[in-house]
Amino acid sequence: MSLTYTAGSLVAARGREWVVLPESASDMLVLRPLGGSEDDIAAVFPAFEDVRPAEFAAPSPTDLGDQRAAGLLRTALRIGFRSGAGPFRSLASIAVEPRAYQLVPLLMALRQRTVRLLISDDVGIGKTVEAGLIAKELLAQGEATRLAVLCSPALAEQWQGELREKFGIDAELVLASTVTRLERGLELGQSLFDKHPYTIISTDFIKSTRHREDFVRNCPDLVIVDEAHSCVAADDAQQGTASSSSNQLRYELLRRISADADRHLLLLTATPHSGKESAFRNLLGLVRPELATLNLETPAGRAKLAEYFVARKRADVRTYLTKEDGLSDDSLAERTAFPSDRWTKDEPYKLSPAYRALLDDAIAYARDRVQAAGEQGKREARVAWWSVIALLRSMVSSPAAAAQTLKTRSESAAARTAQEADVLGAPVAADSAENDRLEGMDVAPGAAESEEAGARLLELSQRAAELVGPAEDAKLKALTKHLKSLIAEGYHPIVFCRYIPTAEYLATQLEGKLGKKTKIAAVTGTLSPQQRLERIEQLAAESAEEAGDPAVRRVLIATDCLSEGVNLQHHFDAVVHYDLAWNPTRHDQREGRVDRYGQKRDQVRVITMFGEDNGIDGKVLEVLFAKHRQIKKDLGISVSVPDETASGVTDAVVEWLLLHGRQGSQESLFELESHQESFDRIEREWSSAAEREKTSQSKYAQRSIHPEEVAREVAAVRAALGGADEVRGFALEALRDLDALVRDPRDDSGDFTAQAGGAPAGLRDALAATLGGRLIEEDREIPFRTTPAIGRGEAALVRTDPAIGAIASYVLDSALDANTPGPRPARRCGVVTTDAVTIRTTLLLVRYRFHLTLPSRTGERQLVAEDARLLAYEGMPSRARWLDDEAAAALLAARASANTHEQLARNQIGRALDGLPDLSAHLTEYGTHLAAELDASHRRVRKANEEIVRGLKVVPQEPADVLGVYVYLPQQPASTVSGAEA
Repeated sequence: MSLTYTAGSLVAARGREWVVLPESASDMLVLRPLGGSEDDIAAVFPAFEDVRPAEFAAPSPTDLGDQRAAGLLRTALRIGFRSGAGPFRSLASIAVEPRAYQLVPLLMALRQRTVRLLISDDVGIGKTVEAGLIAKELLAQGEATRLAVLCSPALAEQWQGELREKFGIDAELVLASTVTRLERGLELGQSLFDKHPYTIISTDFIKSTRHREDFVRNCPDLVIVDEAHSCVAADDAQQGTASSSSNQLRYELLRRISADADRHLLLLTATPHSGKESAFRNLLGLVRPELATLNLETPAGRAKLAEYFVARKRADVRTYLTKEDGLSDDSLAERTAFPSDRWTKDEPYKLSPAYRALLDDAIAYARDRVQAAGEQGKREARVAWWSVIALLRSMVSSPAAAAQTLKTRSESAAARTAQEADVLGAPVAADSAENDRLEGMDVAPGAAESEEAGARLLELSQRAAELVGPAEDAKLKALTKHLKSLIAEGYHPIVFCRYIPTAEYLATQLEGKLGKKTKIAAVTGTLSPQQRLERIEQLAAESAEEAGDPAVRRVLIATDCLSEGVNLQHHFDAVVHYDLAWNPTRHDQREGRVDRYGQKRDQVRVITMFGEDNGIDGKVLEVLFAKHRQIKKDLGISVSVPDETASGVTDAVVEWLLLHGRQGSQESLFELESHQESFDRIEREWSSAAEREKTSQSKYAQRSIHPEEVAREVAAVRAALGGADEVRGFALEALRDLDALVRDPRDDSGDFTAQAGGAPAGLRDALAATLGGRLIEEDREIPFRTTPAIGRGEAALVRTDPAIGAIASYVLDSALDANTPGPRPARRCGVVTTDAVTIRTTLLLVRYRFHLTLPSRTGERQLVAEDARLLAYEGMPSRARWLDDEAAAALLAARASANTHEQLARNQIGRALDGLPDLSAHLTEYGTHLAAELDASHRRVRKANEEIVRGLKVVPQEPADVLGVYVYLPQQPASTVSGAEA
């Protein structure tokens, strides 16, 4: 007859000890290895395998460690926890240590029965991490069972990597390019979204009616929408444009999804307003319908919105949990290393005589075309207009782009109406701030409209092709000078271009011109999103860190296919705008890829190149960019430029250029009576948008979660899981004890390096699996960084980093197995003579297991969680005087002040171990107290959700495991000790 085991009890099977999990049945046990993770869970059948009750073995008095043994074992144990008992089920099992401010959206989410949030934190603050935390927590608690992320196709692979690497969520990509393969694996009548519980879905894919309906019918109970502003349109949006049509399709989709009141929905965007109040209201309506009509001018309305909306700028979170936030002290203060500022400079260049002559002839041709088309009809006029803009933009970009455009048919030439010509021509000629899809927008546009124009354009194209190279291309020559200067100062720049031919031209021309140790690569829309990331990683692999040569520099030439979503801050620290965008917001997007959290440079360099004599750049810079920068200076933040504003200005610039040529003065542009009214309107609209943004900073400030509440939970998490200082100290000591070659510069950074060549084979194998086999095989230096934002081949000094986990696992396993060959940094016993105590004091490292009952919308969940605590008492076990938690933890810092005789040490540890039964009552009482604290913590975090709090239970599993016993003897004569306590 087989025994029945309760959840949380210990059993011995397959040569090791296991914890019984709640999913077990009488004929099948679901087990997790003692100290193991969720990945090690196994099913055992008692009828076919030997399973017996087990007790955690007491430490051996013959296996003594030194003064650091307790601290190393405790930290190794805590790092290994993947099922913490606190209210945040996921924090112990993710591979990123969230900043304190990133816990705010999570706390907001846990106070809602159905999670509905609009997360609008600034670019680079970490919205993906905030959304990932909420998703992981809801899945871990059983509040959600399936997940879908809606994002642009260019960001799909990045989302997949973030979820997999940081949160352990393995999501399937559902793209236009993958759907056929995925559907081949479906059973009859099965939905793609039923088969794959976690998906990342391209917004392009979901446009298809069939796929859209399938998604709505089988939509997961948790949906994350990235760049959510692209899924709504203003009520007065211009109908018929490609952008408004796409937005309307997505808006209708999200309205149907959000209509299910039980579906969790997270909307992410750094630009919730986009300058239009109605679009913002529509966005709020997706979160909850009543928010769309909420009176935000009243305190009650703003308080209601604060429950669902969080929007913070860098200045709000650069320093957090300080006295300025209302806390009593700065003990939990957190400072986030955003770059302090951008160093910006506008660099002019002048055309060569040959290039200037070509541009003059192109302008003359454009003038003739527009005049002739204006006499032929409205449709012809619009086709000619977009063709002319394409011609002029490519002409000032590069000779390669000009040559391509001049012999390519205009996109708008296929239009049947004037409106259709605008829909076809605008995307490839303009730089929309609201353009949610940058795919295909970097192709060189066409300028040819008919066969009659072909000969003249072909002649211009041939002349353009002859101007390649620095001899006639002064812009290229100027770029080379700027890049050499940046490289000499140690920067790794990105050069942003508007068109593919320009990027490819620059990559070819710059090869070999920037020094032998400068690596150059180009990334454009000709590559798939995955190939783009691979090319960037390949370029990074040749950089100074990987190549071992600090003189190596990398230069990336890119189009705007990389200007949104892709994070480049780990590899690049300067931006050169080779082609001036026609909307300053596009420049913000480009710079935001580099100037964000994780950037190691305190100051990012930005160079904006412009042609001072091409008749276009100077005017755009003076009108659009000057206004944009002034608003940013006044408000301290960037305000998106409304598309109508940007296009109104650039239309006027082109019209003036066609009328007066390159030599027209800047002032004359505003003297055109036909444009004065529109310029006045543009000024009013932009100023109004800036004023709304300024007001929103105070109106929508995050007030639903007070910093004191965050501080309380941060302190609890750090108490259970440990903080950054503890992890750094552990890694340094453990690596040194394991015979790694450690170099600690002892500077203010806290970073250090280690070579693992001398470490035990088991540790080397574990590090190779996380950092790369080549790095370990060649015994190269491994950088250990204090920041969680790291590059490839580096380790972060946080408990969830895989490399730190590998070290902790090795230290813990070797401590538990006295037969492990080689060095063993941690031991389960120790005796230390120290002046830190005045009476015999014993420190216990105790592991508690708890049986949690967590109610949720889908029913109760039974879980087994672990916690490690330090308990200390003075005197002998039978007459123990227990110390508080703070005093117990302080013993970890005690250092030996005298040698301890070997026989004395064995006698002392023997007495301590023999007295463990006398301590069992207190250990049980402490476990009960700890369970009550955990219960209160769960209820506090979910205080606004009575339904989930009801039925919550936290029960300690007895007996607790005593992992370590450490005796501290005072530095008095032994007779004093024995006389007082023997």
